[in-house]
Amino acid sequence: MLKIKPKIVVILGPTASGKSSLGIKLANKFNGEIISADSRQVYRGMDIGTGKVLRDKTLPNSKFKILNLKLKNNFYSSGVRHHLLDVANPKKIFTVSDFKKLGQKAINDIQCRYKIPIIVGGTGFYIDVLLGRMAIAEVPPNKKLRAKLEKQSAEQLFKRLQKLDSERIRNIDAKNKRRLIRALEIVLITKKPIPKPLNLYHDRILNSDVLFLGLAISPKILKKKIKIRLDRRLKQGMIKEVVKLHRQGVSWKRLDDFGLEYRQISEYLKNQKAKIKMQNDNLKFKNSEYYKILLRNIIKYSKRQMTWFKKNKEIHWINPPAGGQKEAEKLVKKFTSPLP
Repeated sequence: MLKIKPKIVVILGPTASGKSSLGIKLANKFNGEIISADSRQVYRGMDIGTGKVLRDKTLPNSKFKILNLKLKNNFYSSGVRHHLLDVANPKKIFTVSDFKKLGQKAINDIQCRYKIPIIVGGTGFYIDVLLGRMAIAEVPPNKKLRAKLEKQSAEQLFKRLQKLDSERIRNIDAKNKRRLIRALEIVLITKKPIPKPLNLYHDRILNSDVLFLGLAISPKILKKKIKIRLDRRLKQGMIKEVVKLHRQGVSWKRLDDFGLEYRQISEYLKNQKAKIKMQNDNLKFKNSEYYKILLRNIIKYSKRQMTWFKKNKEIHWINPPAGGQKEAEKLVKKFTSPLP
């Protein structure tokens, strides 16, 4: 008798490409649950700046609000259960090892309930580690080495990493000191470049078949979508969100580590004479150099994402504006069919 392997669907693509929306539609249609693969959406309180989906106020098929604490920990959006959202305190570091552990637990939980795990996100590193496509160096933190590296600027750290691991610098944020220090820590301790993708099929590790769906959008259209989304987030209160996080004890340095929106808005707030009074002055921020830098950096980030994804030759690329949803549904239906 032919044994059918469990199925996993992955939806990936650059920022602002519509991954979350497609994920919810496919989950509703194919009895799935979503695992968020986003390095910042794991943190509580980081909602607008990360583009986190809106949380339902009631459970599916229920008229009652979610009041029970246990039920509150179940994150539903548009009636679909989401995993790995709001699982970490932004004051603390959440590592790729933490993500792998919780992600594999979520996959097992979903499959045990005869549902399909749908991994949705733009952090390619997290996706590859979770699915066993990439090994991670089990190098414990070295406080002494980190203290030495911390004294150097992000530019100095980037140049040093460039000499030691030319591959890693292609998809790392050149201004994120925390990630640069961690990358150098691994390289300097192991005396080897950061591990490359494994010469193993991911399904040998998870014992599952995996379908990769990538959202391909032309750079010109993507740039417009990124700007529209950034402006919408500002109107939704993104500056106020950063102020709130800082008031709750998240340091400026920690906010800088999160990069992109959190870095530029933090810089903007720090350089205002009346910081807190400026929190809702979206127009002033939009007319500032910080806004221009942020927009440029998000576009650059989307390019780094695509550089990472293009290494995976198993991805089925679809074009969302040109009937991408129907194409995705067709591919998932064929993939999940019990018949060969």
